Order: sequence, then structure tokens, then C-alpha cells
Amino acid sequence: MRLFVLIPFLWLLAAPLWADARAQVLMDVLKTNEVALILQAEGLEYAETLNQDMLNGQGGPGWDLQVGAIYSPQRLTETLRSFLEVEVQGALREQTINFFASDLGAQIITLENAARAAISDQDIEDAARSRYAELEANDDTRLAQIKRLVQSGDMIDRNVTAAMNSNFQFMRGLAEGGSVDMTESQMLAEIADQHAEITEDTTGWLYGFLLLAYSPLDDAALDHYIAFAETEAGNALNRALFEGYGAAYAEISYALGRAVALNMVAEEL
Repeated sequence: MRLFVLIPFLWLLAAPLWADARAQVLMDVLKTNEVALILQAEGLEYAETLNQDMLNGQGGPGWDLQVGAIYSPQRLTETLRSFLEVEVQGALREQTINFFASDLGAQIITLENAARAAISDQDIEDAARSRYAELEANDDTRLAQIKRLVQSGDMIDRNVTAAMNSNFQFMRGLAEGGSVDMTESQMLAEIADQHAEITEDTTGWLYGFLLLAYSPLDDAALDHYIAFAETEAGNALNRALFEGYGAAYAEISYALGRAVALNMVAEEL
């Protein structure tokens, strides 16, 4: 009799372990560790720009240590994981794993990561934006496919919202660090004034990036990916990625703004 009691008990213990293992498989097929390293490289480059523009290049080793901690790849992946675990569960998780474990899914992740790393070069970004402008003027069929993908995930509005929130958090960090004197209402008003500019910039960057990333795919392969993106699983993944990276960048932006402020105040003392 005790045997029959133990079996369901052990099954209950094993269920969370299985779920956790499948969550890790999802992280693996999405190559989130690789993405985190690419985003860290972007962040460190941006931090050096802040050092030059706001700290007169005087950040030094202390600034480097602060920035390294802020752009921790582990910190970013753990934030993303928490959103993936909530939004992409059960059958949706399995469908997502199956797609990105396939040859096409794996190729798409590889292409996206390669394009994200490449577009950090300003010349490549400029070329990608120019390509988008050229195709937009000619009613191109490939661009029409990309637009369908973007619209399926509401990618423009989601990116704009994330960018505006990151800007707000950076300003909040500056204010709480003592380098600017602004109320929250003033910050929000200033951010709201940037909406049109951020939308235009985001649109050019996003379409340029996606055209670059998927250029090696034929139309049938891209259509297959778009079809997955439009499923419930694809929508859940898209939501998790935007919310996860949005939360991570909000935290990063606040920490970065506060670090800039503290360094600016220290310079004045």
C-alpha cells in the first residue's frame, strides 16, 4: 500500500523539476545566453558614450566596474527567464521549443543574433536603414512580408513603449542620484514630447534590422516563420520577450542613470 502512496507523491515532486527543465530547454533553443552577450556589448559601448558625453571621459575603472555589474548577462537572462516561465507554459512552451529546435527555427535565431551583432556597426546600421527606405518607396514584396511579421507582434508600439520607459527610468536615476532637478511629471512630459521622434527612429531601425536578418531566407521559409509568429504560441513568446527585455532594460536604465549621476556629483566635490 505504501508503494501506491509514494508514486503520486514522487510524481508531484518531479513535475516542477520537469517544468524547470523544459524552461531551460526553451532558453537554450532561443540562445538567450548568446543574446545577452550581444546586448552586453551594446551596453558597454553605450556606457562609453555616456562616459564621454556626461562624465567628460573621467569615469575611469570605477565607472567600468559599475557598468559591468549593470550589464550583467546573467542578470538579463534571469529576468527574461521569469517572463518566459509565466507567459510560455505547457503546450505553448512545447510548440515554441519544437519550432526553434527545427532547422528553420535554429537558422532564424542564428540570423537574428548575427544581424544584431552586425548592426551595432554604424555603417551597417546606416546601410540597413537605407535599404528599408529604398524598399518602402518601391512597394517591395519582401518588405510586405516583414510588415506582416511586425504587425503580428505589434512590434513598433511595443518597442516605442519600451524605449520611452527606458528613457524615463534613466532620467529617474539621474534625478534620484542628484544630478538633475525634475519632478516625475516633468520627466513624463519630456518623454512624451519624444514620442514621434522615437517612433520614427524605431521604425527605421526595426525594419532595417529585420530585412538584414532575414535576407538569406527564401519567401516560403519566411512565410513559415510568420505563420508560427501568428499562432498563440508565437504571440505568447513575443509578449514574453518584449515584457522580459522591457523589464530588464527599465532596471538597467535606472541603474545606469543613477550611476551617471553619482559620478557627476562625485566630480563636483
